[in-house]
Amino acid sequence: MERLGYTPMPWQRYIWDVALEINPETGVFWHRTVGLSVPRQQGKTQLLLAVKVHRAQAYKRQRIIYAAQNRSMARERWEDEFWATIEVSRLARRFVIRKANGHEAIIARSTRSRIGITSNTETAGHGPPLDLGVMDELFAHIDDRLEQAFSPAMLTRPMAQLWWASAGGTEKSVPLNKKREQGRALIEELWRTGVHTRTAYFEWFAPEDMPRDDPATWRAALPALGHTVTEDVIRAELETLDPAEFDRAYLNRTRKAAPPPDPNIPRSTWPGVVDKASKPVPGSVALALDVSQDRQRAAIAAASLLPDGRVHLEVVAHRPGTDWVVPAMARLHRLWQPVAVAVASAGAPAGSLIDDLIAAGIDVPKDKAKPQRGDLAVMRSGDITEACGQLADAMRQGTLVHLDQVPLTAAVTGARTRRNGDAWTLDRTKSLVDISPLCAATFARWALVIRGPHVIEDYDIADSFA
Repeated sequence: MERLGYTPMPWQRYIWDVALEINPETGVFWHRTVGLSVPRQQGKTQLLLAVKVHRAQAYKRQRIIYAAQNRSMARERWEDEFWATIEVSRLARRFVIRKANGHEAIIARSTRSRIGITSNTETAGHGPPLDLGVMDELFAHIDDRLEQAFSPAMLTRPMAQLWWASAGGTEKSVPLNKKREQGRALIEELWRTGVHTRTAYFEWFAPEDMPRDDPATWRAALPALGHTVTEDVIRAELETLDPAEFDRAYLNRTRKAAPPPDPNIPRSTWPGVVDKASKPVPGSVALALDVSQDRQRAAIAAASLLPDGRVHLEVVAHRPGTDWVVPAMARLHRLWQPVAVAVASAGAPAGSLIDDLIAAGIDVPKDKAKPQRGDLAVMRSGDITEACGQLADAMRQGTLVHLDQVPLTAAVTGARTRRNGDAWTLDRTKSLVDISPLCAATFARWALVIRGPHVIEDYDIADSFA
């Protein structure tokens, strides 16, 4: 890379150190597949060029193929970036270029290895065996056709490697999103077992709960920051780009289509009731739980009456599965001594946990007219409809506050409703995301408002509707 005229950055050295490891028992590369997901303008192109040039010079008669969004883009980058870099570098005498359409090749004089291009089609990479395949800008690929064409051509080449690289894409970037999901799963498995697979995966990105305007977020997601990119430049991009595009380009997040608004949920008011410094008040906390329709995730939320009459909403936990919910709620019940614990009745997904909650010591009221602190509040259909309307009113009137937690804000944004008589209720089936955090928060607020007057001294129910 230095001979090509660039100074390698630490993150690039790290990738080469791992991706090009040699298995001492066999003398060939340990990793057959290398995946790289990194934000834009971080030096990905130079990193990939160095890999291709290294392969072309180090081994004889290598067939190296590069692919981008399409053949036209691959040709443009191959000629205007790859060859333009080699041509003015210290390696210029070691290579010659052949530009004939359909037979493009940058040829290493001493090894006769060739760096060519291909189109993004089912027949790409067909022909002679392939030693190094590079799939760039994977966010623009619509399916796995290129990988399916490359892989068989590498079958008889012991030193073969398939590299893919891309910045974040959109929900339509199916191959990229699948690769990122698989890569993260591989890393999790590596941490659990210590077993290294034949795939090396690298990713720099900022999770959704990291604020886009915080330089600490940029430092976590941008490996070239402080080398070829400055904070001032990123700050300028933040000021001019659409937030979703900034997230995709520089935080490597998947850009998602903005969902159409549900008329019953005043989500435009949600940012106006954020108070990240808000905290629940001991003694005036209600808890609630909810389970997603597919039972893949569950949530526990808290509502608390603040001194100024507003209601604090907070997601306490939002995790996969349901086995953790009752033990967690039992522990919170002991710690917080809540006003009540709310759960939807047997017709809802969380209804199946009612018996377990009772067995854990969270009892139903012995006298419905005189509930005790900590009793279970089993919500019927009418209660849930009432709770939904109350939450929407509180959002419009500014009588609630929240911490802008990602699970809850995402649920507010993606929630959908359905009619229930002349009113409406939250609809788990039609919602675009898991809304269990929103349901739990809605139920917790309802429990606070309904049960609070019975168990909290000096509780003024009018404060919750001020």
